Amino acid sequence: MRRGAPREVAVDVVADLAGRGYVDDAAFARHWVETRAARGVGPARLRAELRARGVGPALVDAALAALAPDEALERARAAARRRLPALRRGRPERVAARLCDHLRRRGYAASVVVRVVRELLGRVPGE
Repeated sequence: MRRGAPREVAVDVVADLAGRGYVDDAAFARHWVETRAARGVGPARLRAELRARGVGPALVDAALAALAPDEALERARAAARRRLPALRRGRPERVAARLCDHLRRRGYAASVVVRVVRELLGRVPGE
């Protein structure tokens, strides 16, 4: 037996809930960005997470616009500082590359990653 309600019933219920203010994709997107960014997640990853959850591009852009660019840099620095002690236990020649990889996976732009790694280690991989 198939789960769920017929499509037309589901559409009507969702429309009714949205009309009453119980379903608000914009509020969800803002909350998601605020909470995940506070945990060190960068803009690119936030965008991908929201899109994977079915939030429309315009709402994603609006939610991400609330993030100040300098805040992203500070969050990237904080994430790098938290990760750096564990990376330093490994091979010294790999620390910069692994820190870059970590920050890129967290969703930070290449320019932010290079700046943070250069600030903390004095160099980036390939230099």
